[in-house]
Amino acid sequence: VPKKTNVINFEKTFTELEELVKKMEGGDLSLEESLKYFERGILLTKNCQQALNKAEQKVRILLEKNNKNNLESFGSDNSD
Repeated sequence: VPKKTNVINFEKTFTELEELVKKMEGGDLSLEESLKYFERGILLTKNCQQALNKAEQKVRILLEKNNKNNLESFGSDNSD
């Protein structure tokens, strides 16, 4: 049974990151607030990246268990 908390945590973290970006893009923050938001954004980005790395690793393991080692890099488009 997959852990929904990991997905929920990723979604919450990503949503918070999006909100921070919107606030920073608004240009109404002081320098101190901007730095605080930027620092928080870096932490959230790291957390999201770790979650994505774990998910990718799980996918690779599942594919290997099913003898499907032909995992293509995401975003590669061979339909020229």
